[in-house]
Amino acid sequence: MGTGELASRVPPALSILGPTPACKRGAHGIAAALHNALWWAGKWQAAHQPPARPLSRGPGLHFTLAASFSLPWLPSLTGSGWRGASGGMDAVAAGAGEVMPGTDSGCACRYVNTLLKLIPPVLGLQEQLRQAVQSGDMETSHGICRIAVLGAAHCSPHAALALLDQVEHWQSFLALVNMIMFCTGIPGHYPVNETTSSLTLTFWYTLQDDILSFEPDKQAVYQQVYRPVYFQLVDVLLHKAQFPSDEEYGFWSSDEKEQFRIYRVDISDTLMYVYEMLGAELLSSLYDKLGRLLTNTEQPSTWQHTEALLYGFQSIAETIDVNYSDVVPGLIGLIPRISISNVQLADTVMFTIGALSEWLADHPVMINNVLPLVLQALGNPELSISSVSTLKKICRECKYDLPPYAANIVAVSQEVLMKQIHKTSQCMWLMQALGFLLSALQVEEILKNLHSLITPYIQQLEKLADETVSARMLPPSRSGFSYWHPGLQGRAPVPEGLLMPVAHAVPLLPQSVCAIFEKSVKTLLDDFAPMVPQLCEMLGQMYSTIPQASAIDLTRQLVHIFAHEPAHFPPIKALFLLVTSVTLTLFQQGPRDHPDIVDSFMQLLAQALKRKPDLFLCSNLDVKAVFQCGVLSLKFPEAPTVKASCGFFTELLPRCGEIAPVGQVVHENGKVLLQAVLEGIGGQASRSLMDHFAEILFALNKHCFSYLSVWIKEAMQQDGFPSARVSPEQKETFSQQILSRERVNKRRVKEMVKEFTLLCRGLHGTEYTADY
Repeated sequence: MGTGELASRVPPALSILGPTPACKRGAHGIAAALHNALWWAGKWQAAHQPPARPLSRGPGLHFTLAASFSLPWLPSLTGSGWRGASGGMDAVAAGAGEVMPGTDSGCACRYVNTLLKLIPPVLGLQEQLRQAVQSGDMETSHGICRIAVLGAAHCSPHAALALLDQVEHWQSFLALVNMIMFCTGIPGHYPVNETTSSLTLTFWYTLQDDILSFEPDKQAVYQQVYRPVYFQLVDVLLHKAQFPSDEEYGFWSSDEKEQFRIYRVDISDTLMYVYEMLGAELLSSLYDKLGRLLTNTEQPSTWQHTEALLYGFQSIAETIDVNYSDVVPGLIGLIPRISISNVQLADTVMFTIGALSEWLADHPVMINNVLPLVLQALGNPELSISSVSTLKKICRECKYDLPPYAANIVAVSQEVLMKQIHKTSQCMWLMQALGFLLSALQVEEILKNLHSLITPYIQQLEKLADETVSARMLPPSRSGFSYWHPGLQGRAPVPEGLLMPVAHAVPLLPQSVCAIFEKSVKTLLDDFAPMVPQLCEMLGQMYSTIPQASAIDLTRQLVHIFAHEPAHFPPIKALFLLVTSVTLTLFQQGPRDHPDIVDSFMQLLAQALKRKPDLFLCSNLDVKAVFQCGVLSLKFPEAPTVKASCGFFTELLPRCGEIAPVGQVVHENGKVLLQAVLEGIGGQASRSLMDHFAEILFALNKHCFSYLSVWIKEAMQQDGFPSARVSPEQKETFSQQILSRERVNKRRVKEMVKEFTLLCRGLHGTEYTADY
């Protein structure tokens, strides 16, 4: 059936809805009937058009919608009955969604005449929209807004371009854009007074993408038309982003405040996106408005207006490089003139300064304009996140220009830390900031400031260790240690004994203690060397008393950094043997309750083999027990543990020839390892781990080929092994492939394993594994 015949039949069909009993039941019945009619019209057209023209690409449905808006009784829905109906216009919008599913730009151009017929009926709803807004009918305004956005999405510039020379069509589309602008700026605060404006944000993204997708010459035409629209949009969005009065905001629920916060984030993202179209002129516009606002003494502005303009700057500066903007110096000069009398305004001031930290690094003479504000805000717990994060950004980006201010920054920070007015996470950020700051000072100054910063925490730890207290008291002290040294690498050695009092806290919270030293070792590297013997001794005592994965991880770091140095090998060797002995005892007792310890232990063994294989020559090391623990770990259900175990064997097998104890154990127990690997491939392990099992097979092939050819033959002779789903022929084929010349190609070995595991699981050739 052709489009013309469809167009002639749809309006009469829809007009039948007018006198139906369903409509007489009220506005909700009308909306429901219209929704059903639109839905059935879509289904009817899908059944009567050729398959080559799918539902989403035919003009008939769009005409159906246009015809539905032309019904003589639709304007009556603006009466009191409509406003009282639940979901009235929303139901119409839902019907529109059914019949207008995602028309792309190419299709829009093909059916531009039909699509443009949508615009007049949608524009005809403007009076109903205004009445709904005036009367506070959120449901009706919400529904009309949805319809307008749908109509505009299907009559995009791509469609309008086809009739650019027809002024009336061009103007009608602009009128539709203005209607959506009204919806964006609908009066009231989101989400308390309105919930409509958020629906429109996606439209502005789409419209901008359409405009910027044209060829340069056409794009210039659209830019000329739409740049004023987008400048207006910026004003509207900043107005919508304004906070309500303090009194009104105080009555908002926590859920409403959170929704408003998310709404402002959406506005921020939109402003950032709009900058791509408006460019530096947008920053200039914001700066001019803020300047007039702050310098106009005759008409004092509200803090909300100032905050919104700063929020606009912040939104752009956080993600866009504004280092070359000529308005930023003026903005930095304006910030001290802002009268900060509100927490929300102060927060935005702090975040704006933080967003400009890279610019400050290029213009250090301006640091003194804003740094006093940040240091003052540090003492306010309500500004904890914004002030501390801003100071951290400044110290990170401008550290080489901060020595003149270092004493003041350290003094204020130390006072704030001692008062404990910030949460633990903010204390960590603050110590990180100090670490960046100190890293730019001379060694003498670093040590002097470190002593003044760290000594109170050492004293606190010693006091905690002497008392029987809850471990919950430790984290504030921990923050004073773990994060004071980012950027101090290579600057100054840590004096012996400075951090050792932390060992007193071991009975309280061993995990935190290990975190302190692990971060210290990673950061200071060779400068940590004087502490190695004491730390190894402390770790051994701690792990013997309280085995924890964190202690093994710290041991692994020591092995990685210091085991190759002869002076440090003895204490590290002793620690390695002790950790291994305690962990083997844990395996004998049942390791299933400690997958994290097993995971870390396997990583430690792999690191030892990689960095210092001589550790496996120690007569006190039971290599056979370690090997058996690794085989057992391959059967754990936790994927990270199995992965770590595979990594251990991948490092162990190449050492068969050079480390006699390893070679002997592998030759005597390698068949057990192969069986564990084949069980995993046969379905006992996750398919995501097959590459790791393939690595073990590759290593066995390369370093134990003569043994592997015997072991795999014996293993595959077992009935139902490694899976009852594979036949003897398939097992024989896999064995031959593994032992073939392709065994030297790691990629091919992985492909063989993947194919065989699918056979073992009964998944080979299924669509489920098509991309595997």
